[in-house]
Amino acid sequence: MTFQIRSVTIYGKQPGQVHTVPFRTGGLNIVTGDSRRGKSALLTIIDYCLASSEYPVKSGVVRDYVGTFAITLVKPGQQLFVARRAPEEKKGVSTVLCVLSQAPGSPPPPLDDLRFVTPRDVAKDLLSDFCGIDRNIRVPAVGRATTIAPSVRHALFFCFQAQNEVANEDVLFHSQGKEWLPNTIRGVIPYFLGAIDREQALLRSRLRLARKDLSTHEAKLAAANAFAPAAGQAQALVIEAVEAGLLAPEANRETSAEEAPRLLRQALLHRGPQAGPEPTDDPISELRTRRSELRGLANRTRARIADLKTALAENGEFTDQANEQRARLATLGLLKSGLLDSPYGAHCPVCAGPVTPASVTAAALTTELEHLQSDLHAISRNTPAIEQMISDEEDRLQEIRSELARNQEQINEVTAAFRALDGEPDDIRRTAIVQGRISLYLDTAAQLAIGPRVEDRTEELRTRIAELETLLSEDSQGDRLTSFLSLINQEIRSKAQELALEHSSAMLRLDVNRLTVVADTPDGPIPLKNMGSGDNHLGYHVATLLSLHEWFAENDNPVPGVLILDQPSQVYFPPDHVGEEVLESDDRILLLNIFKAIHRTIHRLDGKLQVIVMEHADLEHPAFRDHVEHRWRRRDGQALVPAGWIDPERI
Repeated sequence: MTFQIRSVTIYGKQPGQVHTVPFRTGGLNIVTGDSRRGKSALLTIIDYCLASSEYPVKSGVVRDYVGTFAITLVKPGQQLFVARRAPEEKKGVSTVLCVLSQAPGSPPPPLDDLRFVTPRDVAKDLLSDFCGIDRNIRVPAVGRATTIAPSVRHALFFCFQAQNEVANEDVLFHSQGKEWLPNTIRGVIPYFLGAIDREQALLRSRLRLARKDLSTHEAKLAAANAFAPAAGQAQALVIEAVEAGLLAPEANRETSAEEAPRLLRQALLHRGPQAGPEPTDDPISELRTRRSELRGLANRTRARIADLKTALAENGEFTDQANEQRARLATLGLLKSGLLDSPYGAHCPVCAGPVTPASVTAAALTTELEHLQSDLHAISRNTPAIEQMISDEEDRLQEIRSELARNQEQINEVTAAFRALDGEPDDIRRTAIVQGRISLYLDTAAQLAIGPRVEDRTEELRTRIAELETLLSEDSQGDRLTSFLSLINQEIRSKAQELALEHSSAMLRLDVNRLTVVADTPDGPIPLKNMGSGDNHLGYHVATLLSLHEWFAENDNPVPGVLILDQPSQVYFPPDHVGEEVLESDDRILLLNIFKAIHRTIHRLDGKLQVIVMEHADLEHPAFRDHVEHRWRRRDGQALVPAGWIDPERI
């Protein structure tokens, strides 16, 4: 079971000022009284103490005379006391709270005993745990490529109805009118309704982490590749060393990749330039000449591959046609060889009668078949040889391409080095620069050799992601959500009919995409804002929220067992009405119907739901009168902030 509210406590700005407003758990609590007595502040104080990121308490007496706010939360066998200071001047909100675990029934502690050391985010997590929310769950955020970790702040969407929300035709849930929050409400509804399977939620969390691991791993691979020396860098440095006189000119002749590091270490040990090449030597020209040779060789290789593939295709065509001709000539097998030796030279294969002209024709056809078979045999021997030649030439072409890449890297390295050295007229300084580049290369290569290599796990991570996506594709969350909403819709309709609301005879549904109630009629869907007067809007708000809390309580879902309604009777009074509220007979009946619906739900849930109503009206009916916990009238000096705290001129 999740928590309910035992009391709201305020601490004045003067020493010793404490006022506690208690509530009964598992029942209806009505706070009635005149305007500006602090009734609406109760909701904002509870909101503020439940780790709000804002300071929702309105300007006025409460802000002026209260220095600290607190609430006491209870659930079977546990009690949690949460206090939060009012913001200091010029500060938007207090960022630390006091969260104390107490023995059940303990009173609020004195202000001097409170220690405000818990950061708001930590307090929010503690309150979420106390509410029973699984903080390991992540749900997709509607309209954004992120996920949401449900918290107690999200559960309050279904627990509060502020004065401007309780009968609002445009919003159904608390804070729905704030920018960006509608998408958040859409995202968390499946979780709080219980439509998200824990195993599926864990799989989604693993998928999110796996995708993050893949992104991090790819970044590490890219960094490692960027740090590693280029394939042709060693050979290019050899050329630079020769140009700077650190190596003999012979070292520049087709240095192998294996030999280059040894020559570079040799160049690094030299303390003076060696006899360099003639001034007319141009390594860039040599590299470009070699590049031209490689390109020509690549072109010739591609041409040979094309010729071989053409020959292979022609062999295939000839083989197909030759096999067809051989099949036709194979009918010669019907001519018996013994018959060809007869005096007539041949006999009919059907009647064995002599056919004199057949001997010449049969002999010619037989000879042709033998030649055809010989050609097919020769081609069958040549085809594998041609295929092997194509494979060899393609391997050679790949080697040429690799060598071209290394050649380009060498050209780039040498060109960059020459540009840097052109500004250094001093041979000694030029030599030092080249040695510095060589030292950097050798150090980098050594670190890569002895340091841990970044193992390429890209395919492994992608396979894991694909497996998780396959498992998640079988999730039936959408079906569960549809089924649960269907059951909740039946309760909404039942309560709407009890309240005699317009369109209650139609099929009613909670539309979680538009966050409203819709009546499906023969004339089409009718959303809440088109359902008539304010008492209909109030009735559908109450019917929907009571139905949701029945679902939450009966299925042990992690939503506080609290519903707070601020001034539901406002729809029956003029906007500027102040003082004691006296309802007309019909309006009194409609308002009493609301309270009777609340009573039925509370009775059905047997203590699992607490309803707190702040009201101007003060009805004599037992359904109202017997549940008034606090009556704050100006003539009696009763209010949230005691009169003794306030400057007499403000009373």
